[in-house]
Amino acid sequence: MEKLIIEKTKTPKEKPAKGAKLGFGSVFTDHMLLMDYTKDKGWHNARIVPYGPISISPAATCLHYSQETFEGMKAYRAEDGRVLLFRPEENFKRLNISNERMCIPQLDVDFCVESLKALVELEKEWIPQDKDASLYLRPMVIGIEPKLGVKEADTYLYAVLCSPSGSYYADGMKPVRIYVEEEYVRAVPGGTGFAKTGGNYASSMKAQMVAHEKGYSQVLWLDGVEHKYVGEVGAMNIFFVIDGEVLTPELDGSILAGITRKSVVELLRAEGYKVTERKITIEEIAAAYDAGKLQEVFGTGTAAVISPVGELKWEDKVMIINNNEIGKVSMLAYNKLTDIQWGRAQGPDGWSVLVGRV
Repeated sequence: MEKLIIEKTKTPKEKPAKGAKLGFGSVFTDHMLLMDYTKDKGWHNARIVPYGPISISPAATCLHYSQETFEGMKAYRAEDGRVLLFRPEENFKRLNISNERMCIPQLDVDFCVESLKALVELEKEWIPQDKDASLYLRPMVIGIEPKLGVKEADTYLYAVLCSPSGSYYADGMKPVRIYVEEEYVRAVPGGTGFAKTGGNYASSMKAQMVAHEKGYSQVLWLDGVEHKYVGEVGAMNIFFVIDGEVLTPELDGSILAGITRKSVVELLRAEGYKVTERKITIEEIAAAYDAGKLQEVFGTGTAAVISPVGELKWEDKVMIINNNEIGKVSMLAYNKLTDIQWGRAQGPDGWSVLVGRV
């Protein structure tokens, strides 16, 4: 196991006060985790150091050819003072899946979990005390070899950043409006749709901008070949409740295997719901709506956990979902999952990982 060196900052920053409006991803803690990779040494020099700029060459491969991957996860402060992570091993397993696709060396999952726990233990006072607030964690890997040739890098940097973030639903959970995208595509079979890599998000921004101009908060992607199969919503996976059955697109290599998605599938099945993962056409969704059988639509992701959909627009058809109200399945999934994440309920073995106490 790689040795972890810890260098504490000599100039700690003032931590946000309780009730401060944190937003998302704009405030950073005192420290970050770094680790280097070279072909001769493999992954080495793991260290926790004061947060600050990193120095890379202008010719680094990540800047020119987007050879990079990342993850998104959270640390939670339970009411009894426990500091918890939610299924961190799953995130690092997925990071390695993304790494394999982007020709980045594999990381040691166990070391990633243990070093993350050390970082969160050091930064635990940064976890907000406000209800439903958390410490957002951003592991990432970037290719840093200074070479303009189109090839995988020989050197890499692994980093983990920590950002205290407020509740996603500061003003209460409200259904969102979704626009079905038909001009642009997010991913195609054989591409990088299943990987968590920056290029996927950069190429989705144009459609997102168009959706915002139309008054919608997110886009629902269709498949890149036939433009008829439902993919995912923005940075979230998507679920439909049709006539009591919960449907979500199957993992066909073009959508992200969300940890929240996986957890919701497992929790709802444990509650007795029929949850089906398969190909779903947008025509099927519209037909279910016309027949009065489309009961709920919701997205799942690390930031929002559950995001109910109140309106879905496809071509000229506007579908108002559940009278633009939060449905019982959406609410059940949200409550079950957040109760486990914030330590209010016991989840399945291995879901909650104890870091320490504050």
